[in-house]
Amino acid sequence: MTVPGAPAAPTWTADDGLHIDVRGLHAPQPLVLILQLVHEVGPDGVLIVHHDRDPLLLYPELVQIGWWAERITGDPGEVRLRLAAAS
Repeated sequence: MTVPGAPAAPTWTADDGLHIDVRGLHAPQPLVLILQLVHEVGPDGVLIVHHDRDPLLLYPELVQIGWWAERITGDPGEVRLRLAAAS
């Protein structure tokens, strides 16, 4: 997945879902990349987001498409979120 003109964000798959690390990217790149991946993983997928700040603009976007976010334990100084479709 690429956004024209945006730096690549590392992604990887683990037992708990697909991960994306958007730390260090400038707005609106994290929001755009996260929403693209949400659509790619689909309603049965889980996306784990590694962010350096609380993405306040992401939450209403997720609600609009029927997804939710919960903050989970991450590294010090990291905001880690688990995103999934609402059931």
